[in-house]
Amino acid sequence: MPNRPRILLIDDEESSREALTILLDKTELEVSSAASGKQAFDLLAKESFDVVIADLMLPDSSGIDILKWVREKSPRTSVIMITGMGSAETAVEAMKEGAFDYITKPLNFNELQIVVNKAIEKGKLIAENLYLRQQLRGKYKFDNIIGNSPAMQQLFTRMEKIVNTDSTVLVLGESGTGKELVARAIHFNSSRKENAFVAINCGAIPADLLESELFGHVKGAFTGAVADKPGKFELANHGTIFLDEIANMPLHLQMKLLRVLQEQELERVGSGRTVKLDVRVISATNAALESDVKKGLFREDLYYRLNVIPINLPALRERKEDIALLARHFLSKCCKSMGREAMTLAPAAIAAFESYEWPGNVREMENVIERTVALTDGELIKVQDLPPVFADSEDPLEEPPPHPAVTSAGLDMPATIAKIEQGMIEDALHLAGGVKARAASILKINRTTLVEKMKRFGM
Repeated sequence: MPNRPRILLIDDEESSREALTILLDKTELEVSSAASGKQAFDLLAKESFDVVIADLMLPDSSGIDILKWVREKSPRTSVIMITGMGSAETAVEAMKEGAFDYITKPLNFNELQIVVNKAIEKGKLIAENLYLRQQLRGKYKFDNIIGNSPAMQQLFTRMEKIVNTDSTVLVLGESGTGKELVARAIHFNSSRKENAFVAINCGAIPADLLESELFGHVKGAFTGAVADKPGKFELANHGTIFLDEIANMPLHLQMKLLRVLQEQELERVGSGRTVKLDVRVISATNAALESDVKKGLFREDLYYRLNVIPINLPALRERKEDIALLARHFLSKCCKSMGREAMTLAPAAIAAFESYEWPGNVREMENVIERTVALTDGELIKVQDLPPVFADSEDPLEEPPPHPAVTSAGLDMPATIAKIEQGMIEDALHLAGGVKARAASILKINRTTLVEKMKRFGM
């Protein structure tokens, strides 16, 4: 049977080993066995196992030695120890060294089966958590923040400099520019990436509930507080907390937040006990905090605490050279998520995007493309397929000019041709699903020519 959990049974008693092998094999487990420490180490070096069941006393080794080896070389493998009735101290030592559990002789097979099943489930959870963490790291790599413009290159340079510091960061930018994406990228590329990233929108929670959400409360602190509850800061301990829309935080909570930043400690609502913290704080706002400080709406001392390292995200209209790149990125992403064949944007549709002001920034573009992909038939998206706001951006017949206009001011012909070539290659790659040979065929050029051009354009 494929994908059966793999068990390694290590026991020097042949009769016990054979009986357990037969019983475990009947429970849809794939069982290997070893009669000594040497045999066990040979198998462990060559193969992987979900669970190791090892006798503490072996003729040439100790079960503790096997446990230590497995914990170092294969931490996702659970180890269950078999001990004699008089081996309580050794069993305790095994648990301290990281054994999943121990079972005393004479063995009760039903008990062993329950423990093995729990160990297998634990291994699955560890594997799933590792997979999800790897997915998150991939999703929030710097190169998933799209942009080749000078403003974005400056952003990447600053982010790379600060990821491995613990300085507080203030991300500034209009709504929809990707402030949380930047905060997550900083966290998942930092030394804190193995710990929690906790986000809270300070503008989405009523003021009377925000204090409890941030700092937690104890049972009986207020009506409805039926049990102790940790706040977002405690949940983010040793990791990062992201305080979005920080400008909306009430003044009385700003004072408490200031103390947390200064002292790295807090008290839950209704408690006099201090909780020590090790949390990196990243906050964000689309408001002009300096203006709020002058108006008395935001504490000046807190502003300077938060604004140790400012990061300014440019609006999409301020980096028009990134619009075509972003549009093609979101188009490819939407096609994959919807199970659609690769689609491409007509030149006039790209031009319509580039002439639009994008008040909702990157978030608006992603929503526009998602809606357009869902409602458009065929592989080519034309201006007519876009929402009505784009209808007047270009000639409705979608006929692009035969060539860029040449004026008496002159034209950088090599740069213009290179830009056109790059756009054609990007469109072909999207249509070809990223397969270079197929893209080259679409463009009627050799694959080697395509690869050379891609290298030249830094693609």
